[in-house]
Amino acid sequence: MNVMKGLWASVQGDPVFMRRVNGWLTIFWIVMIPVSLITHWVNSVVYVSALSLWALVSGHWSAWQAARVEVKQDAAAELSDLGDTGRAPTP
Repeated sequence: MNVMKGLWASVQGDPVFMRRVNGWLTIFWIVMIPVSLITHWVNSVVYVSALSLWALVSGHWSAWQAARVEVKQDAAAELSDLGDTGRAPTP
């Protein structure tokens, strides 16, 4: 279990890997549109439910990643402000 947690942590910290994974998943779902129309999977409740769950998960994951970036940017800006003057910024 610790190996999986370590792997997950390293994956989350690698923006290049995350960009590639998200790019390939986007291409996969674009290809799946005509496939699901041709095979009539769009008429399947199970398929539509799975697609809805994927949309929910990927949407929340994207928002979480964006929030992590904002927190890191804020922290970097605070450090930059402290480094320029040697003291905390005045309001």
